[in-house]
Amino acid sequence: ETQPLTSKKDVSDCSKGDDCKENGLLVRNPKSALRLVEDGNKVHPSQGEKGEAAQISNGYSGVQSSVPCNGEQQLMELEDRETWSKKIDFLLSVIGYAVDLGNVWRFPYICYQNGGGAFLIPYTIMAIFGGIPLFYMELALGQYHRNGCISIWRKICPIFKGIGFAICIIDLYVASYYNTIMAWAFYYLISSFTAELPWTSCTNPWNTGNCTNYFSKDNVSWSLHSISPAEEFYTRQVLQVHRSNGLDDLGGISWQLTLCLLLIFTIVYFSIWKGVKTSGKVVWVTATFPYIILFILLVRGATLPGAWRGVLYYLKPDWQKLLATEVWVDAAAQIFFSLGPGFGVLLAYASYNKFHNNCYQDALVTSTVNCLTSFVSGFVIFTVLGYMAEMRNEDVSEVAKDTGPSLLFITYAEAIANMPASTFFAIIFFLMLLTLGLDSTFAGLEGVITGVLDEFPHVWGKRRELFVLGLTIVCFLGSLATLTFGGAYVVKLFEEYATGPAVLTVVFLEAVAVSWFYGITQFCNDVKEMLGSAPGWYWRVCWVAISPLFLLFVTCSFLSSPPELRLFDYAYPYWTTVVGYCIGTSSIIFIPIYMVYRLVVTPGTLKERILKSITPETATEIPFGDIRMNAV
Repeated sequence: ETQPLTSKKDVSDCSKGDDCKENGLLVRNPKSALRLVEDGNKVHPSQGEKGEAAQISNGYSGVQSSVPCNGEQQLMELEDRETWSKKIDFLLSVIGYAVDLGNVWRFPYICYQNGGGAFLIPYTIMAIFGGIPLFYMELALGQYHRNGCISIWRKICPIFKGIGFAICIIDLYVASYYNTIMAWAFYYLISSFTAELPWTSCTNPWNTGNCTNYFSKDNVSWSLHSISPAEEFYTRQVLQVHRSNGLDDLGGISWQLTLCLLLIFTIVYFSIWKGVKTSGKVVWVTATFPYIILFILLVRGATLPGAWRGVLYYLKPDWQKLLATEVWVDAAAQIFFSLGPGFGVLLAYASYNKFHNNCYQDALVTSTVNCLTSFVSGFVIFTVLGYMAEMRNEDVSEVAKDTGPSLLFITYAEAIANMPASTFFAIIFFLMLLTLGLDSTFAGLEGVITGVLDEFPHVWGKRRELFVLGLTIVCFLGSLATLTFGGAYVVKLFEEYATGPAVLTVVFLEAVAVSWFYGITQFCNDVKEMLGSAPGWYWRVCWVAISPLFLLFVTCSFLSSPPELRLFDYAYPYWTTVVGYCIGTSSIIFIPIYMVYRLVVTPGTLKERILKSITPETATEIPFGDIRMNAV
């Protein structure tokens, strides 16, 4: 038991058996162990001459450390951990992390591809029984144990510590390609500060003879070989993919995109270098600004001719689709990657909360906001696609063939360019994409930073700024392959293979480790310690069975039918699938490697090694009134 003192005086010596003060803490003799009693939380001295753990009625044990008076203090570090300045800083950070570019381009496409309004049924079911319980579980784990993704496993199940290292590798992979997409948006933003947007005409140096501007005043016929000026600007000016022959010949590096990415990483560094105190203020802009722009674009889109055609196409239900397995797989994958458990971010952000913060309420609020944002983004996109179909005299299905980033950088950019006040709408749209991406980057890197700093506090604890600088430099250098003329092919490969199956595997093992090894009863007791009430049977069933099955279902579906990658006119060769699986495996391989390492270095028989490796080894400090207790 330790109790902070305001006095700075040092006590040079103390007699055996008496209380003594060291380093500003009152350290009591191990013999005076505490026992918490369920009826009234009374404190009684426990029996024991050797400092045994006093068992606590809710499943904890008050661990007493032997603290000799000669200065060799072996207590857990009790330095105050940094916390959020305000509760709203945390909420905005989590919302900013969960609501990213995928909400704007992926959900609308997945929705209309899988039955329109009918898709909302499997999406909601997967959110209730899979996504939200996992989201809540990570928030609760991070807030209770107050550690990053690596060191937290010492307090849960040490043999699974490799999960933390795998998470850090995955986050680095994401940073290597996700920020490149923001560099594209930044290039568009800079190009938008002109009276006439450069992707509205076919008279530019990068245009070809197939460029056809059907928005021109002349009567123009659209043929099979026609290419819009927006598509040529994206492919030939921004990406310059025509200068690459594919993944086996990426070509040179685009200096324009390199400068854009360098500026983005500079913004990221100065936003997160001081910790959540600074990033918590930056998200007031990066997390709220997209909603203002979404509202403006929604109102503008609703007033465009043909907007109703896009909305009808977006929401018209196709009930037969619900019988297809792939629809349910897509729903599970979309809600999972939208909420974002498994990247270490929720653990890191929640670890800076106050101990008794209502993380249950936070989980419900932020996940609901995230899902509603995805739904509303569909209206923003499809009102404009309806307008495009009206202008082209085509079906919405023909206009909506672009997927992923192309939906934003070609189709939506072209529609904006032909609206009144096009320059204004282009600037705010690409500024919105930047802010959507920035707070997700803040979060991903914070997951790595918190994990490493908590694991190696004596090395990096006082050198956060230096570590963050090194991390951003590593991420920038790792992004160089995506800045080449064939960089878009690399981005697509990493997007499909580097994160998908690896993150699903990580969260599946995380759910199993918490529910089956750490114990669902112990975990629920932890939540009760923080919130005052234990989770109900619905949450327990989800954590123990439904959520792991949900993850196993999605993972097996992905592995059984790997995606056939194609971008523009380039079909990925077969060997890229092998490379993709190698990239994905390179992160999760740390999990079995650490398990073997742990069993090898642990002394004892095989059974003793296994038991020691699945037993929490580090105490978790919990507040009890004005007294700080250690709980295992």
